[in-house]
Amino acid sequence: MLINCVAYQDGKKLSDIPVEDISEYVSHPDCFVWVALRDAEPRELAEMQHEFSLHELAVEDARHGHQRPKIEEYDDSLFAVIHTVELIDGELNIGELDVFVGENYVLSARNRSKQGFLGVRARCEHEPHLLKLGSAFVLYALMDAVVDRYFPVVDALESELETIEEQIFSKGSERANIERLYQLKRKVMQFRHLVTPLMESVSKLYGGRVPALCVNTQIYFRDVYDHLYRISTSIDTIRDTISTAIQVNLSMVAIDESEVNKRLAAWAAIFAIATAFAGIWGMNFKEMPELQWKYGYPVAIGIMVSICAYLYYRFKKSGWL
Repeated sequence: MLINCVAYQDGKKLSDIPVEDISEYVSHPDCFVWVALRDAEPRELAEMQHEFSLHELAVEDARHGHQRPKIEEYDDSLFAVIHTVELIDGELNIGELDVFVGENYVLSARNRSKQGFLGVRARCEHEPHLLKLGSAFVLYALMDAVVDRYFPVVDALESELETIEEQIFSKGSERANIERLYQLKRKVMQFRHLVTPLMESVSKLYGGRVPALCVNTQIYFRDVYDHLYRISTSIDTIRDTISTAIQVNLSMVAIDESEVNKRLAAWAAIFAIATAFAGIWGMNFKEMPELQWKYGYPVAIGIMVSICAYLYYRFKKSGWL
């Protein structure tokens, strides 16, 4: 679906234009057209391919979607795949923003995302001195907006981890904690798979050999890289903390099991004594000592109770009971 189609000249908005007039404006060397699509249909992409002469491989990637974050160079144009991330009911909703950039055009197509970019367009229009840098600055502005939206997700993941950590030493919550930690680890790994490839791609847009479109905007892409590096560092820290928390939680489970085993062993030792005495005195041989003694039964019971009581005292003192 077409969101807007606007022509710009010298950093200033000329007007909203119909799709049919795009080719007229892109023919001017000092103009560029910025088109925004949402959940584009194949027919719309084919129309834009015709208007902007987009590379067929880039259009095919945009049509199929679910691409790895990347920035590819096709002759004098760029094709960028950036993933949007938002937390909905505690789960990551991952969308995709495909951006085609040429000397005199920008085409952005977002899919599976509720987050719009009207604010990015407004920001660019309020900074004509930067918009004069052309289509590459629009690519930076879109990329910067997506990356800035990563920070609240990182904060939410850190808060969730802190909540789980507070419950690690609570009795009876070990299983629930492990399940939540593994769910959190899955989300962190999903997030990391979006950030790391994008960071590698953005690093090619500043310093050294960069695409001709980005020569005048290298400093801005370096800023995006710095943000991605901070996010990547935070993700790695969260991941390491999760691994530590899982080990601590498993250690707590092992300690609890050890405590249970010690109690069972202590009670087994106590009952083993009683069983041994009962087994010996239960052998009804005719010449067995104390068999005819009238105090034999209470004495036997007293001995068994005394030994069991002593063992109970010793185990209790040592912390096994």
